[in-house]
Amino acid sequence: MNQKAKKISLYGMLLALSMVLSYIEAILPFSIGVPGVKLGLPNIVTVVGLYSIGTPATLLISFARILLVAMSFGNAMTIAYSLAGFFLSFGGMLLLKSWQLSRTAVSICGGVLHNLGQLLTAMLLLHSPQLLLYFPVLLAAGIAAGAAIGLTAGALSTHLHRFLQRL
Repeated sequence: MNQKAKKISLYGMLLALSMVLSYIEAILPFSIGVPGVKLGLPNIVTVVGLYSIGTPATLLISFARILLVAMSFGNAMTIAYSLAGFFLSFGGMLLLKSWQLSRTAVSICGGVLHNLGQLLTAMLLLHSPQLLLYFPVLLAAGIAAGAAIGLTAGALSTHLHRFLQRL
């Protein structure tokens, strides 16, 4: 198989994995009693991708996942909230990655900024600045979920690196 076909296959597998993780997250009975708080399982693929396949491919895979998941399981509001959170978090993760911080630190930044992006979107769409009072809860959730995702991505990156070397 030529290199281009291998890349396309890898990107397709990562997109499929991120969609499966989105679905698993949607059906998990995970709740800490705070509306909207999720683990962010698909972000494992995003963090691994940033360190393994590069920014453009990771951006494309993540963007495609958001659109496909929203069309499959969500609605227009899902797309708005997801994209707002994604673009803010992706930009922050790129910045921290350029500073050569750990995957866990980059992921924590992503988790916090994702929550902030969604909160700002809600404030804008609902014309409710009072929602900002919810930020401390979302900050704590973003730190916890981001740390868990970052640690998982770090462990998986080692195995993926070995796999990619064999391609």
